[in-house]
Amino acid sequence: MPEAAAAPAPANPAPPPPAPELLPVGSPAPAFTTVAHDGQKVDLAKLKGKYVVLYFYPKDDTPGCTKEACDIRDNWAKMQKAGVAVFGVSTQDNTSHKAFAEKYKLPFPLLPDDKGEIAAKYKVPVVNGNARRITYLIGKDGKIKHVWPKVTPVGHSAEILAQIETS
Repeated sequence: MPEAAAAPAPANPAPPPPAPELLPVGSPAPAFTTVAHDGQKVDLAKLKGKYVVLYFYPKDDTPGCTKEACDIRDNWAKMQKAGVAVFGVSTQDNTSHKAFAEKYKLPFPLLPDDKGEIAAKYKVPVVNGNARRITYLIGKDGKIKHVWPKVTPVGHSAEILAQIETS
């Protein structure tokens, strides 16, 4: 009986695309203007001279995002004393942000990024409609001072404050 021809080896699946590079430390923070959940107009260019924290998070009122927001809320007095402007950014709209901020008494603005435009400027991946949990610290000079590519929600505000104190 003749031998059956060997089945062709399965083709190697294409490797996943590389993760985009986040903005490097020292690069200028991309400008943006938007209206926060509380009606405040936020223009990054007007915040030069202050430290600015842009923390991207996946979704309002989900376990990890709630822990991260409440951790920042619970350290708000220290953030204020350090002169830090904090903005949470996710792909939900201001209706969702307003409910989230009121439910947890968040004292800082949440920015809508429903089209993913701010995330794109900061090279934050948006997966299944949700931004990855990444934080940027922008220095008083308007340049990226520190990047947290992987954030642990609880204790993150202490990491941010420690980074500012070493500046």
